[in-house]
Amino acid sequence: MKITAQSPCRVDLAGGTLDIWPLYLFHARAVTVNFAVNRYTYCSVITHDNPSIVLRSLDLKSEESFASLDALQSARKYKLPLPAYVVDFFAPRQGFVMETNSEAPAGAGISGSSSLIISIASALNKLTGAGYSLEKLREIAQNNEARIIRVPTGCQDYYPAMYGGVSAIEMDCAGIRRKPIQVDLEDFNQRIVLAYTGEPRNSGINNWEVNKAYIDGDRTVRNNFQRIADIANAMRGAIEKSDWTETARLLREEWANRKKNAPGITTPLIDRLVEKTRKAGARGAKVCGAGGGGCVFFLVERGAKERVTKVIEAEGASVLPAAVAPRGVRVKASAA
Repeated sequence: MKITAQSPCRVDLAGGTLDIWPLYLFHARAVTVNFAVNRYTYCSVITHDNPSIVLRSLDLKSEESFASLDALQSARKYKLPLPAYVVDFFAPRQGFVMETNSEAPAGAGISGSSSLIISIASALNKLTGAGYSLEKLREIAQNNEARIIRVPTGCQDYYPAMYGGVSAIEMDCAGIRRKPIQVDLEDFNQRIVLAYTGEPRNSGINNWEVNKAYIDGDRTVRNNFQRIADIANAMRGAIEKSDWTETARLLREEWANRKKNAPGITTPLIDRLVEKTRKAGARGAKVCGAGGGGCVFFLVERGAKERVTKVIEAEGASVLPAAVAPRGVRVKASAA
């Protein structure tokens, strides 16, 4: 049997970090706004007649093998922890070769790891016949990622991989809900530019340190997050109305507040890109994910993509072809 799965990555627009429990419980109507971007992760599983398990990452150019599931589960350390932890959870009884790949550059901040876990978990859910719902797979993926990185993880990164499109992730005492935002994708795609500035150098925001400061009562951090929560709610409303002028203003404000929480989220290159693209038609920008490098999202005027791209490339960054991915995870099974 051969099973394949693919999932899109994501660009976060507003409300990030609030999606980490329990921060969202401290803000009324907490929401994160994001969209699925057509940079994909892939997983293929091909079963064979012996009990061995082979894990192979094409983008990382790494591979490891185990004589059996028992050998994998008893290993003390993994070369490829992300697929290994998910295999450990699903515990398939037959042997197989798993190949994974990712179109997210290193440290891009567009949730390549979260997308990949959704791809792997979806493939293994099909292989084992576990029958978990898509929402349950999100919980499984999030918990396994926390096991790997050893700090709390947020929920928002998995939803673009699961559903595609543009989303509002609502979070409160009743739980977590994804609500689609209806957008004219042809119009929105003309306003999207995604730049890659290079892999972070450990200078970006550390979500755990921010969480700790919040819980410890840092008033500045708490006030900044309240403003970020307000901006996210306002941005949801602006996008629902296709008010791109207001969306851009809120994007600029969100970025300003994030830099207050952690100045290391930006770099001299990112600051230059944000400043110099304004004259070319960029109306708002922010770093994707943890920052300190990685990707920067620019909301631009219609007709300005080419001009903004030239400015970005002239400054030494690269532009990734990007549009909204309208669909989430897809899984196929066939004879090998």
